[in-house]
Amino acid sequence: MALYVQKFGGSSLADATCMQRVAQRVYDTRAEGHSVVVVLSAMGKTTDNLINLSKQVNPQPDEREMDMLLATGEQVSVAILAMALHAMGAEAVSMTGPQAGISTDSAHTKAKITEINPERIVQNLEKGRIVIVCGFQGLSPSADIATLGRGGSDTTAVALAAALKADRCQIFTDVDGVYTCDPRIVKAARKLDIIAYDEMLELASMGAKVLQSRSVEFAKKYGVELEVLTSFDRIPGTVVKEEVNDMEQIVVRGVAGDKNQAKVTIQQVPDQPGVAAKLFKELAAANVNVDMIVQNVSERGHTDISFTVPRDEVNRARTTVDQLVPALNAAGATYDIDIAKVSIVGVGMRSHSGVAYRMFEALSANKINVEMISTSEIKISVVIRSAYADQAMNVLHDAFELGQTQPAS
Repeated sequence: MALYVQKFGGSSLADATCMQRVAQRVYDTRAEGHSVVVVLSAMGKTTDNLINLSKQVNPQPDEREMDMLLATGEQVSVAILAMALHAMGAEAVSMTGPQAGISTDSAHTKAKITEINPERIVQNLEKGRIVIVCGFQGLSPSADIATLGRGGSDTTAVALAAALKADRCQIFTDVDGVYTCDPRIVKAARKLDIIAYDEMLELASMGAKVLQSRSVEFAKKYGVELEVLTSFDRIPGTVVKEEVNDMEQIVVRGVAGDKNQAKVTIQQVPDQPGVAAKLFKELAAANVNVDMIVQNVSERGHTDISFTVPRDEVNRARTTVDQLVPALNAAGATYDIDIAKVSIVGVGMRSHSGVAYRMFEALSANKINVEMISTSEIKISVVIRSAYADQAMNVLHDAFELGQTQPAS
């Protein structure tokens, strides 16, 4: 008998019919003799609706109260699913994140899991019950509800799978696996049977919305084998696992794009030690997530520093940077929200040359200008104008022949 952790996203839980479909899937897994822990997101667009409701009464709501509000969506989901399973004759019990033993830090609206005590879950599993846990939430050190940020239910599921030493963590979504690119943008995108943790982590952090990047980090760290599959059909999905040698035969595994980006440029910063440290220390203290960083060549003792942040954090970055400009003796700062980040990812890039050339040649041939570049062993990312993001993804997908069954190397 295996132990499965099964996570279902909001689109899989949109209404009562969807709930009953999910209940049947969970019931069937239990009927096969397996133990099951289920992690749920809020139903449908519940989280978006709650955010919109909050902003109707306060454009800048307190983050603690936002967590109190948003955590209710998952609580509705777990109770409804438990009721549906009871109607089928199954023993099931629902739990909030804190009831399931999930502890977090104090960063409201984007907390991180610090510890899981799964004792209560284990006790119920030993009694033959299906345990249904609220995703996206835990208990902070001050005994407040804290949420994990968008996609946090994925992290909850993987963290529970690690704590329980589950045989597999299945992430059920509205897509049937991980694709070489977003199939809504690139029609030739192809579903992958398997992908390495590092590739999935890069794709997730670069804008692919199938899995939250933190959930992949957890999976890699604790060796949790993931499977991404659809809740609407009974077909195999994509397995996310440790890298094997054969994976390097494919140069580029996928293309990702992220339009939720903004670029901050601090102009004419004194080119001296300690300036960058002071800048990024203050941004970190303000919980601003900085991604790509470029510093121009020094000219007459001054330089420009540009970096990207999530677009929904640009106002927080602006508050911090505007206060720092005088202290840094900089000339000023600009904020650009009309950008996008497009990336190619593949573990095969470690052992194949000419990848950057092919990427930039393809973009150049289509008159797509590159404003910033960032690289790692298995990734190349560029910042371009947002209007060209979809075109760039299609161009790069074609350039690396990712629509073929076996991409060319």
